[in-house]
Amino acid sequence: MKKKILVLLAAVGGLVAFKKRAKARSEAELWQEATRPAPDLR
Repeated sequence: MKKKILVLLAAVGGLVAFKKRAKARSEAELWQEATRPAPDLR
């Protein structure tokens, strides 16, 4: 029983870490796009 709880907690922790990392990555991509210099239209 203790092993099942430990495995479940590890899985939940991994999922939380994955979602946090994915959110940080998408935020970084958004900032990169927002701060990209505009093309020269001359």
